[in-house]
Amino acid sequence: MEYELAQLTSQIKPLDPEWTGRAQERLDSLTKPPGSLGKLEELAARYVAIREEFFPRLEIKRVVVFAGDHGVVAEGVSAFSQEVTFQMVYNFIRGGAGINVLARQAGARVEVVDIGVNHDFEPDLNLIPRKVAYGTRNMAQEAAMTREEALRAVWVGVERAQEAVEDGVDVLAAGDMGISNTTPAAALAAVFTGRPVGAVTGRGTGIDPSTLTHKVAVINRALALNKPTAEDPIGALAAVGGLEIAGITGLILGAAAARRPLLLDGFIATAGALVAARLVPAVIDYLIAAHRSVEPGHQIMLDHLGLTPLLNLKMRLGEGTGAALGMMLLEAGWRVYREMATFEEAGVAGKG
Repeated sequence: MEYELAQLTSQIKPLDPEWTGRAQERLDSLTKPPGSLGKLEELAARYVAIREEFFPRLEIKRVVVFAGDHGVVAEGVSAFSQEVTFQMVYNFIRGGAGINVLARQAGARVEVVDIGVNHDFEPDLNLIPRKVAYGTRNMAQEAAMTREEALRAVWVGVERAQEAVEDGVDVLAAGDMGISNTTPAAALAAVFTGRPVGAVTGRGTGIDPSTLTHKVAVINRALALNKPTAEDPIGALAAVGGLEIAGITGLILGAAAARRPLLLDGFIATAGALVAARLVPAVIDYLIAAHRSVEPGHQIMLDHLGLTPLLNLKMRLGEGTGAALGMMLLEAGWRVYREMATFEEAGVAGKG
């Protein structure tokens, strides 16, 4: 599977600035002062460059939510018990979660993937069954996954992106569900950014100060035990990552290879982006940071990737909720680009 992954990543190329320039020429011809719509114009130009079409379609949107459990929950690092993971999966399926509400507003379909939930779901649910394992192992005592498990989980994400493109999806977003997953995300943030664990670790689901201190200690113990390095991204993912984070990594890689933008959500999704960007730096060109989470490590991650978030709404839910909001802004920029009249069409005198 390492070979297949290398083949895929070799397809991911940096964006061609000529396409960005062509898009900007059109934006500057529209009935407004140049640059007056700010980030909306930047989003439109980025979308054109990603798709390499002068008038690309943006109609079909999908949020892919990967769900998985974490052995490190046994260390008492979360305010919620592990059973909440599978309970929330049922909530997603029924359409009652935050991501369902915001995706409906954005006109996006939510796809839920069981990549590693410690639960057996009934057949024939509106669920994509791609379970690699019944959760990860406790990374504070051993590696969270084998290398093979990590690669398999990454490839689940790749296949979800490929199938989405076959279905005609124009834009993708990554979401997550997994109690205790801010712990592996913080571990990966420390590995890939080089920052201390205490600087990148937050309260997740709302733990108290003493539990936060304990959480930092657990992550430090896991790093000392497993010794992950940024030079081996898949090895680091296997050592201290999560199955849903691996799935997000694959979704990002698959989207970029197919020239589709990927809306990043918050802390967990960006942990997957760190792994993907270390595998192939050009993938960053295809990422749009939808928002900044209140998790302290999220801004550190975004700075490391060189990404500026579109929104800062003090959100920390995950699930892809911030990414769904980002989809609406991307579509707004695209609609300005496609539908706004030029000075010539409107018979309006231009600048000067």
